[in-house]
Amino acid sequence: MLLTEGRPALNYMSTMAVILAGGRGTRLMDLTSDLAKPGLDFGGKYKVIDFTLSNCVNSGFRRIAVLTQYNSHRLLQHLQSGWTFLPGKMDEFVHVYPAQQNEIRDSWYMGTADAVYQNLENIQAMQPEIVLVLAGDHIYRMDYRLFLQDHLETEADLTIACLQVHKNLANQFGVARVDDNDRIIAFVEKPSNPPTIPGRPDTCLVSMGIYIFNSDFLYNQLAIDAGDPDSTHDFGKDIIPKAITNYRVFAHRFEKSTIQTPSRPEPYWRDVGTLDSYWETNLDLTYVEPALNLYDIEWPIFTHQEQLPPAKLVHSEPGRQGMAIASLISAGCIISGAHILQSLISNNVRIHSHAFLEESVVLPQADIGRKAFLRKCVVARGCRIPEGFVAGRDPVDDARRFYRTANGVTLISQRMLNQLSGF
Repeated sequence: MLLTEGRPALNYMSTMAVILAGGRGTRLMDLTSDLAKPGLDFGGKYKVIDFTLSNCVNSGFRRIAVLTQYNSHRLLQHLQSGWTFLPGKMDEFVHVYPAQQNEIRDSWYMGTADAVYQNLENIQAMQPEIVLVLAGDHIYRMDYRLFLQDHLETEADLTIACLQVHKNLANQFGVARVDDNDRIIAFVEKPSNPPTIPGRPDTCLVSMGIYIFNSDFLYNQLAIDAGDPDSTHDFGKDIIPKAITNYRVFAHRFEKSTIQTPSRPEPYWRDVGTLDSYWETNLDLTYVEPALNLYDIEWPIFTHQEQLPPAKLVHSEPGRQGMAIASLISAGCIISGAHILQSLISNNVRIHSHAFLEESVVLPQADIGRKAFLRKCVVARGCRIPEGFVAGRDPVDDARRFYRTANGVTLISQRMLNQLSGF
């Protein structure tokens, strides 16, 4: 292996990234009823998958396969519109591999490992030496070069990116037990009593669903797993626990490769799979110094950029002022005599006079009627909020009409509005 100043040299062209983008996102209710979670709107102008794809491009890994399955039409449109800029002549690409049935297999993906296994011929055709397997439904910024460097230096067969979390929160993840060199000696999914980091009895290393495999090792393990009738064909439940005994499996600590915001040095990774986490992660962006810095020109987040006019705030007269405070207002929006406080307003939204929004996330193409009142709400794409509508004042009434979380976040969709009498 080539060395650079005593370290293994990275070969970007021998690495292929495979992004798992078929998740249904059922806990997000109506937000993902007609699309896969990676295609969900986020941050005003982006899709969730843009963060994983941007990490790949910014890290120099530009041979990318996206594996899709559930309700993928809008996601495919986004990828075709926004991610075709990599030059094929340089063997750089974003290829989409939709789930499909054939003469050999008549089922859809049965797990994360099976999704990769069903696409082995496509992956092997690219002849990678290293395969980077990524989840397409998380919000984070990570330099995969440092992840790969760790993998090469430890001479691992498999390296798992891991996040440090308090022991009380670890039971929602796959948890790695490591030795003093971060070699994984056990791996358990969602344990009631999770193993902790040596010397830190209150902290665990949990899997981020991000893996680096030596390609031959991956192919072999997937073939073995495919032939096991008792397997659920999942990386966390099946592939990883079985590999630990006989192979070199290491943990990579996320803090080594995270792209930090100077004023917020803690590693930032969010799973936006619940309504509470989706609302909170979007509103994080409204703070003066957010933990996720979208304005970092050294690590840009790429997306399909719609050709839209600037946002416009109109009317400035007593009792009727278009204004937004501590908020993000995206392109194509018109705020007409409405008051917006600590909210995120996505592309192409109309908010009419005397409406009031606080701590709310409004997705693209929504229309908020005159004198509407919304507090701590998520308004789904294309929603038409009627004049005088109120949500966020009466928890009982909100829960009766819409979906309201235990944390007090109310989801409003057009389907829910259509079921109400009088609207």
